[in-house]
Amino acid sequence: MNHRLILASSSKARHTMLKNAGVDCEAVASMIDEEGYKQSMKAEGASAAEAAETLAEMKALRMYRQQPDAIVIAADQMLECNGIWFDKPRDRDNTRAQLMALRGKTHQLVSAAVIYKEGSRIWGTIDTAHLTMRNFTQEWLDEYLDAAGDEIFNCVGGYQLEGIGAQLFTEVRGDYFTVLGLPLLPLIGFLRDHGVLKA
Repeated sequence: MNHRLILASSSKARHTMLKNAGVDCEAVASMIDEEGYKQSMKAEGASAAEAAETLAEMKALRMYRQQPDAIVIAADQMLECNGIWFDKPRDRDNTRAQLMALRGKTHQLVSAAVIYKEGSRIWGTIDTAHLTMRNFTQEWLDEYLDAAGDEIFNCVGGYQLEGIGAQLFTEVRGDYFTVLGLPLLPLIGFLRDHGVLKA
């Protein structure tokens, strides 16, 4: 049985993860007012995990309404450190400020994914990884920002663990794919159980 899969995301990392794992899907950005929703949920006392799940569900629902014949996968990731939520940095200065704020501390990356089909949520999961950042020098940080390039502006926290960003950390506890922004293994497991992938 053929299933048309859409990843409701503009994230290259998520699309690449799925493609590399043999999951054939289209990637289409699902535009929602993420910043507005985050501010509202934060004001209401929501946790980072609740916010990630809600945003993923809203992306999935919006895309389903545009593509009702497809199975829609959507995901969101939140970075939380000592009660503060961090977003994707806007530019180099903002990236520097974020990394200085995270330096020497342990933060949480929460990744949520949901799947919509025929108007209903048929699956969802949340996973959290804990990352401890080392006390790097400001000189090293400048060299890191030069080497990492503008790609890190698309990454919450301002790093890519799969690249030079690994040098920022002393410890990472949790699933590697969750850090990259998608709870990949449970997602693949559901798609297999649901008949989208071969058992």
